[in-house]
Amino acid sequence: IPAATLQRFWTMLAHSQGGLLNAAKFARSLGVDGKTIANYLDLFVDLLLVRRLQPWQNNHGKRMVKSPKVYVRDSGITHALLGLTTMDDLLGHPIAGESWEGYVVENLHTAMPDHAESYFYRSSGGAEVDLLIAPMPGCLSKDLWAIEIKRGLQPKLSRGFQSACDDLGTEHRYVVYPGEESYPLNHGAMAISLSDLMKKLQTAH
Repeated sequence: IPAATLQRFWTMLAHSQGGLLNAAKFARSLGVDGKTIANYLDLFVDLLLVRRLQPWQNNHGKRMVKSPKVYVRDSGITHALLGLTTMDDLLGHPIAGESWEGYVVENLHTAMPDHAESYFYRSSGGAEVDLLIAPMPGCLSKDLWAIEIKRGLQPKLSRGFQSACDDLGTEHRYVVYPGEESYPLNHGAMAISLSDLMKKLQTAH
């Protein structure tokens, strides 16, 4: 693969941090076909450089998004690819929220039980969960961990997250934010720090 092509693909992934994979758009930009884009992505996933998060598809009767979400796994690499060298650069860039989301997703994966599975949830009606964790293969919907990721210090539940939790019937509902305190939110959810949620995941079974 030409180095210049990989560099462009790599940078495009950084600009798309936490977004749905649009293989057709990538293919047009690079002048290749969709199969080639799939091969490039497979390579980056196999090299543990990119995380491909698959959509939850077990909700019959709902029209669900079918494309995966993609994250550059190292947030430092994401920032370097986008030319962000200072915190001010990052906070003034549109990618700031997605960068935090990718950082949270990656750290939560390090804390998940070995047998756990991860997804995201998004319906055509706007119901959405940033990260959905099944601590045990084939677990019931109520045992899923629904996680929303917010960068603000005063997080509020989005209507889409509430709707998704109702669709799934989840009992574990968390909003990860950059603060340190844990406190209840409405709709049975809890605001929680990243480190505290990691500790909870490490003891999940």
